[in-house]
Amino acid sequence: MSTKRVLLADDHEIIRAGLRRVLENAPDCEVAGEAATGREAVEMALCLKPDVIVLDIVMPELNGLEATRQIVKGFPEAEILILTVHESESVIREVLNAGARGYLLKSDASRHLLNAVESLSKHEPFFTPKVSEIVLAGFLSGGAPGKSRGPKQLTPREREVVQLLAEGKANKEVAALLNISVKTVETHRTNIMQKLDLHSVSELVRYAIRNDIIQA
Repeated sequence: MSTKRVLLADDHEIIRAGLRRVLENAPDCEVAGEAATGREAVEMALCLKPDVIVLDIVMPELNGLEATRQIVKGFPEAEILILTVHESESVIREVLNAGARGYLLKSDASRHLLNAVESLSKHEPFFTPKVSEIVLAGFLSGGAPGKSRGPKQLTPREREVVQLLAEGKANKEVAALLNISVKTVETHRTNIMQKLDLHSVSELVRYAIRNDIIQA
């Protein structure tokens, strides 16, 4: 029986502790690492290359969708399980388009986490019956499963800048986190405002909340 190495990424320590307890009670699972921000999750995933990455959608510095995209780009064989409170069909679609192959509601975690890790470690997708019903309902109502309704007008870098600005970080802080110049941040900020027809930081924050980039 091979040991499954799991990376936990959630900004709430109490959530990570609960997940860790579930995994540590399984003889064939071990927690390879823990991340408290989306940026940490990307760095640790690319470094540790775990069998399964359990990732919350709402994470500081880099949300789970952007983290998923970056992890899959740098580690194409990554198996990512999104753990969230969101029961929205549009969010599930975004997750699939980003490259994750598992989706688990936090309310179901204690019952289904081990099954999810087992499936993904075998490179099989995992969705609880409740999530499958949501996806099916969206399909039957005319939704297009393969198309994203998120902030698709923005580039990946612009989405990162949106999140950091919406979290209240100054241009200088954004530049340091992304390892770019303040002038480049200012250029991104101007382009973002023009693309989205926004005129203030408060409008940018509302946009980020509506599109699940940050949490209200």
